[in-house]
Amino acid sequence: MSAERYLYGMHAVRSLLHSNPGSIIRILVQKDRFNARVKDLLQQAEKLQVAVEQVERDRLEKLAPGAHQGVVAVAHARTDYVEDDLYRLLDYIDKPPLLLVLDGVTDPHNLGACLRSADAAGVSAVIVPKDNSAPITAVVSKVSSGAVETVPLVRVTNLARTLKKLQQRGLWVTGLDGESSHTIYDVDLSGGRVLVMGSEGRGMRRLTREHCDELAAIPMQGYVSSLNVSVAAGICLFEAVRQRKSSEG
Repeated sequence: MSAERYLYGMHAVRSLLHSNPGSIIRILVQKDRFNARVKDLLQQAEKLQVAVEQVERDRLEKLAPGAHQGVVAVAHARTDYVEDDLYRLLDYIDKPPLLLVLDGVTDPHNLGACLRSADAAGVSAVIVPKDNSAPITAVVSKVSSGAVETVPLVRVTNLARTLKKLQQRGLWVTGLDGESSHTIYDVDLSGGRVLVMGSEGRGMRRLTREHCDELAAIPMQGYVSSLNVSVAAGICLFEAVRQRKSSEG
């Protein structure tokens, strides 16, 4: 694993400055790009005593072609959470947890978008299989708008076993399956909940599906028979948010 990683784009770099400035080695800024947003970011970096280096556009293009917005953060390598970390995290949560499981999401854009929705919905952790998921890359960080720094991403060796342990902790596991006769609006998504999303095309693996307590579908009204996994995750997560808010009220 590389000792360094790169995050690019204003949202990703600002999020890292906010959540974990100590991990930043330096911030590279395009010499001729000092608009208001960049100046604000540089002021934050100065307050936090984070080193800033002015560089030519060509250098940034080599690190993040066409998508850097004039700024790239060079940071120490990120360490993913493992299964034991998940259970320690759950021990300290003072409200019913909402967890998102992504079974086989290998596209970095989809993983980043799912992390962004997870952050917005207040998800406690995102769980992925160790050997069948996109790694955290600069693309994931960019698409997540910095959520990769705020939402714990837990990689587990055996997803079915993890689901079973979560059930033993009293969490209810709902899997998204387009063939289900129940919709996400029919099932109870309040309380401690695990939402499981499969990969596009194949959906959940058989063993993952068998470890769900229930299956539910998003009701489709048009010609298209399925949604992008990140869109589907957002819809399901915010239905869970709606129900949880209603139960609290």
